[in-house]
Amino acid sequence: MAATLRYWIVSLPVHTSASATWNRLRQSISKNSFDTPLYRFTMPDLRVGTLDSLLALSDDLVKSNAFIEGVTHKIRRQIEELEKASGVEVGALTVDGVPIDSYLTRFVWDEGKYPTMSPLRELVDSIHVQVAKIEDDMKVRVAEYSNIRSQLNAINRKQSGSLAVRDISNLVNPEDIVASEHLVTLLAVVPKYSQKDWLSSYETLTTFVVPRSTKKLHEDNEYALYTVTLFQKVADNFRNNAREKGFQIREFEYSPEAQESRKQELEKLIQDQESKRSSLLQWCYASYGEVFSSWMHFCAVRVFAESILRYGLPPSFLAVVLAPLVKSEKKVRGILEELCGNVNSSYWKSEDEIGLAGIGGEAEAYPYVSFTINLV
Repeated sequence: MAATLRYWIVSLPVHTSASATWNRLRQSISKNSFDTPLYRFTMPDLRVGTLDSLLALSDDLVKSNAFIEGVTHKIRRQIEELEKASGVEVGALTVDGVPIDSYLTRFVWDEGKYPTMSPLRELVDSIHVQVAKIEDDMKVRVAEYSNIRSQLNAINRKQSGSLAVRDISNLVNPEDIVASEHLVTLLAVVPKYSQKDWLSSYETLTTFVVPRSTKKLHEDNEYALYTVTLFQKVADNFRNNAREKGFQIREFEYSPEAQESRKQELEKLIQDQESKRSSLLQWCYASYGEVFSSWMHFCAVRVFAESILRYGLPPSFLAVVLAPLVKSEKKVRGILEELCGNVNSSYWKSEDEIGLAGIGGEAEAYPYVSFTINLV
């Protein structure tokens, strides 16, 4: 991930020429805030339409920007979660092989994908629909992956809980079980502090218990698992008497076929989880680049529409990208304000006019177009 994660996209009114405004801005930044990276944000010539159409579009631009930015961050967070699950660091996020910060600072409009002769409303709707489809696809893919994870988690919980609740099939071997026409082996879960009591009393909990037939198979922090062999006809009586003394008889039927089936099911789920994780991760990396590109094109439309509404016609403004340090933000704001020239800066600072920050504006209002891009 890039070292700088927060950028401003700004447009300034042009009084003489864009080149002159750019040179003045570069000189001011270099002289007064040299540690602030500065880039031109290349804008295509978009269709202006009518002022009414721009005003009608403004509210939708606010909502769509929040939606598109939100999907971008959702995919990034999903990438982080998937990479964390595999124990590796997040790979570089790119757009067509270009790091996302470079894609922003060297933005070039994709005429083939977004024809500049299309009305702004059509461009905005096209971008929104495209991102919405990606979000829907993501929901389906994440749900499939989460379903497999849930199944595995359920199995792991059964295998990681105490002996009172966990799956005990993998703790029992064929030689531990006696099964015949008359005899049956039961599995008893005995509290650790009651093991002496069990060993001294299990033979007398009912009649027809095979002497010295108990055997400890496993022990955890709370319980121990014992076998006991007895005649089938007294099994229910043994269960009841054992329960009264605080011993739990687990219902269990030994089946090698069932054990093998559970083992194969677990192995398949593990393989399916890894396959889904890998596939989802690959999709997320590719889709992140696509959505990020859509977001930057959307930002270009925002800059254009807001600049027309702010500065009027014909379009005459300079769009730039800045990445000021937090300590330099106030200084950079002052530089930008000064470059607005004959615009009445005190008007934009008025508390009564704070709502005029622009389309999707910042918490403060400025005499120029400005909004923030958070890469994370």
